[in-house]
Amino acid sequence: MEPQPSPTPASGPSAAPGPDPAPPPGAGPDPAAGSGPDAGPGPGARRAAGSRSLAPDLARGLMLLLIALANVSWHLWGRETGITHAHLVEGSALDKVLQALMMIVVDGRSYPLFAFLFGYGMVQFFRSRTDRGLPERTVRRMLRRRHWAMILFGLVHAALLFMGDVLGAYGLAGLLLVWIFFRRRDRTLLVWAGVMWAVLALVAALALFGGIMTILFPEESASAQFAGPSGMQDLTSGAPGFLASVLPRLGIWAVLTVAQVAGLAIPIAILLGWVAARRRLLDDPGSHRAALRRIAVIGIPIGWAGGLPSALYTLGILDIPQQASWMFSALSSTTGIAAGIGYAAVFALIAARLQQSRPPLVRAIAAVGERSLTFYLWQSVVFAIVLSNWGFGVGGWAGTSLALLIAALTWAASIPMAALLASRGARGPAERVLRRLTYGRDDRAAR
Repeated sequence: MEPQPSPTPASGPSAAPGPDPAPPPGAGPDPAAGSGPDAGPGPGARRAAGSRSLAPDLARGLMLLLIALANVSWHLWGRETGITHAHLVEGSALDKVLQALMMIVVDGRSYPLFAFLFGYGMVQFFRSRTDRGLPERTVRRMLRRRHWAMILFGLVHAALLFMGDVLGAYGLAGLLLVWIFFRRRDRTLLVWAGVMWAVLALVAALALFGGIMTILFPEESASAQFAGPSGMQDLTSGAPGFLASVLPRLGIWAVLTVAQVAGLAIPIAILLGWVAARRRLLDDPGSHRAALRRIAVIGIPIGWAGGLPSALYTLGILDIPQQASWMFSALSSTTGIAAGIGYAAVFALIAARLQQSRPPLVRAIAAVGERSLTFYLWQSVVFAIVLSNWGFGVGGWAGTSLALLIAALTWAASIPMAALLASRGARGPAERVLRRLTYGRDDRAAR
């Protein structure tokens, strides 16, 4: 989020120095995690280690597990998928149960969380620079460079590894939202977020109505042809060679990048992340426990309820024609925003309890979150090599259960790597590149 142009936003508490975390995907939080003025290697980093707020980094680290689980099915190929999701139609009973849980808990919920944390990191970035005396115009220029750099990261990520990259979408959303809403008050941001959410709710209602009409008058829709994303997966992960997969990935990514921003879920979550950062909900979760509990208790049940119809259809409990199964997709994505922000609140409450003790595992997961861009890309490297046809080809025969296990193990492997980098006071390699592209000559000391 972008606070007001002055160091003290017009609404909310005055802006004090804050860390400059980053998200990946997503990827989401600000991909330059750990890029704050005191977060780098050297004595400054060691001094900041004890005072840096745990909640944003822990949230980003745990978020990457959800991102891995959400992305891995898009690397499966050679088989039919659902109309509106990448899960395989055929599978064991365990596969079906896991798919249903994914639809309720993860699908359409992880990326709003990512976008919320991305917006939160934008405010921290702005605040830390203006509090060090950098002019607002200079900081805005750095933000623009950062968002253009994210689009570049997304393009390269898509060309080499994953058509579903979200870095490009977050960079594009960041450019547009900073330009339009940078000087707006909290109330204005909340009103616009509400308006956009109302548009999504209307689309969800129309989709439900259309699905009901399809069920009531099946003869009119019997000739309609429905295709899921399996064709895209076959063109990318299922391509016979790496070079043959590059152009399809880029073409799909270009369309998805614009569609994800136009789909409004990412802009809504970013704007709400701005408001949360202005009020320091994650910087000081201990002082906001009541608000965080309300957000979690309200948001998560709404999100899970919205994913339930799709899950019941997948399990065969909800008996509707296959050509009407798309009717729940908009409902799931609309309510998923509430679940994603609810997850951020839960992670913040966990961090509030562990802020002082910081067990080793918690510190290591937070270290993953500080380097979220690096480990977001790490996941794609593993998935592409292991699952793609031009790699080991596991995605051509693996079911949902094995794919989710691979995703969880990939995330788990990032924990010791992040802990090692943290022990050496080192940023992730992707964060180093992003910082260099972001700061230019404007903040050489930070570089």
